[in-house]
Amino acid sequence: MKKSGHTKTFKVRIRDKHAKVLRAWAFSVNQVWNYCNELSHRSIRERQNWLSGYDLQDYTKGSAKELGLNSATVQMIGHEYVTRRKQFKKSRL
Repeated sequence: MKKSGHTKTFKVRIRDKHAKVLRAWAFSVNQVWNYCNELSHRSIRERQNWLSGYDLQDYTKGSAKELGLNSATVQMIGHEYVTRRKQFKKSRL
């Protein structure tokens, strides 16, 4: 018997009072992603060294407090970046 893959989508309205904080978090996440992208590309180009998620952790250590994010979030962004870089087989996303 074959299971059908149904996806449920929920629409949720975010209250306006939370929008400012969510925009700030989104900006911070984008900053970390772009930093990982630039750092990884530079490492590959200059040293032919493909950075792992753990390597990126060393470079982003201590940035969470300034960005207003949890340190685990910053680490997960680095690991997610490496996963997507490998998935698409590119040196720069």
